Amino acid sequence: MNPRFSHQRNRALTLTEVLVVVFVIAFAVALLLPALAAAKRKHARIGCVSNLKQIGIAYRLWEGDNNDKYPMAVSVTNGGAMELVATGNVAACFRVMSNELSTPKILLCPEDTKRTAATNFSTGFSGANISYFVNPDAAEIYPQMILDGDDNLLVNGKPAQPGILNLRTDTTIAWTKDRHRGVGNIGLADGSAMQATREGFQQA
Repeated sequence: MNPRFSHQRNRALTLTEVLVVVFVIAFAVALLLPALAAAKRKHARIGCVSNLKQIGIAYRLWEGDNNDKYPMAVSVTNGGAMELVATGNVAACFRVMSNELSTPKILLCPEDTKRTAATNFSTGFSGANISYFVNPDAAEIYPQMILDGDDNLLVNGKPAQPGILNLRTDTTIAWTKDRHRGVGNIGLADGSAMQATREGFQQA
């Protein structure tokens, strides 16, 4: 039996066909990139709200063991951080709650590119590892009071100092565009957390 040989030639893609394929792929990528970026931003925002929720739960657990007071209202001699918080030391506030927080990584907003997460609460842990402000006046008896939140703030037109933020009713507050596209997240004294626009924050 004689083998058959095909007389058809293998046909390669022409230059025009290659250019069309490259163009289609480039067009598809250009369409998908904004959607992927939007999904990434949404994921970071949800992660930030989740962090603040976990921090809020830690506050509630801690105050349950400390006469219904948050660390900012309990003296250092009694295991709190009152005197240290008064000097602006926000890390001390979270350090006393280290058992309730379990990891310092939740103290860093996923969109904060200026700071790095700490690996533990003892070695080198400082304000450089924290993305959130703390309101030292917050108390469990005022459940809708702002407890903490993103520190990308302008207070009376000036960038907020990271860490401790004393909120007053006559203070003008605005989010910067550093994170979350010009909005931010806040935690309330009842342990809840939410995204807040500038108007929502001012109202709260």
